[in-house]
Amino acid sequence: MKAEDIIKSLPSGTDGLLIESYENRLYFTGFASSAGLLFLSKKGSAFLTDFRYIEAARRQVKCCQVIELKKIEEQLPKLAKKFDCKKVAFETDRVSVARAEKLASLLGDVSLSKSNTAARLISDLRAVKTKEEVEKVKVAQGIAEKAFDYILGYIKPGMTEKEIALALDYHMLKNGAQALSFNTIVAAGVNSSKPHAVPGEYKVAAGDFITLDFGAIYEGYHSDMTRTLTLGSPSSEKQKVYKTVLTAQEAGLKALKPGLACQAADAVCRDIIEKAGYGKNFGHGTGHGVGIEIHEAPTLSPTGKGKLKVGHLVTVEPGIYIAGAFGVRIEDMALITKKSYENLTASPKQLISLPV
Repeated sequence: MKAEDIIKSLPSGTDGLLIESYENRLYFTGFASSAGLLFLSKKGSAFLTDFRYIEAARRQVKCCQVIELKKIEEQLPKLAKKFDCKKVAFETDRVSVARAEKLASLLGDVSLSKSNTAARLISDLRAVKTKEEVEKVKVAQGIAEKAFDYILGYIKPGMTEKEIALALDYHMLKNGAQALSFNTIVAAGVNSSKPHAVPGEYKVAAGDFITLDFGAIYEGYHSDMTRTLTLGSPSSEKQKVYKTVLTAQEAGLKALKPGLACQAADAVCRDIIEKAGYGKNFGHGTGHGVGIEIHEAPTLSPTGKGKLKVGHLVTVEPGIYIAGAFGVRIEDMALITKKSYENLTASPKQLISLPV
């Protein structure tokens, strides 16, 4: 059970851990539900969920006892006593002050640890992907790439960003996606200068850059990719910017290996873009972890902490954005291996010019 490492590493005097967030419940139990509580301890563990999910939970959750949640104010202190807990930790990075106060009142004589250790341990554990987790991400990525192949033959002049986004979404959902990784980004023309533009009524036209940022979820795991296309022939300036981003992105990938500092990984891409004269036009981090959440540890940015480890799965997505004109972003997902990395994204990155 993945949770065993967390429990063993809790600060001295802390006997258990309460997990309520959807993402961490899914990670530890493999069970998706909108409500539930996982109580982990050194002497036993239990998953509590309500009547809506109890039948499915009893069938699917194998890592611990499954209990129907009826009166948490009675059940939680009883479990704490059963597991001989005097002090329990909680997800300090995900629980509001009001909820923490409520948990403390529910626990009664059992004290609630405010240490951030448990949150850090969970984040570090989730950052290193198992073989099974990687396979799920690969399936999700395959679904997204099939949608990309489809959309290349779909985009025509006069289509709106929203039409293109809906077609991408439909194709992913139709072909195996449990859900979308996030709200799909389709940003064309001047809108492509906005990194997180919302697809709207803008109609794509000859000469436009079209940035597509999208992903699929498969069995709870996300994929994430970005490609920038051109409709017809791009200007010489656009070609220069695209080549700069592609050079930076490929260099960023090639630098990946265990032991590389997250800040250094970011600097590889950032230095190339700055030397080309576009440093001020690259205002976000180079990448982030992907898994049960679309953004998780580690973070490749100027303020990123720590070093890359075998099993980390990160994006590499530098970009250049010229306000009021256009933008370019290219993004792959990469798995850190023993000596280097494995690129999980197979879609072409050389500039694709669609017919007008």
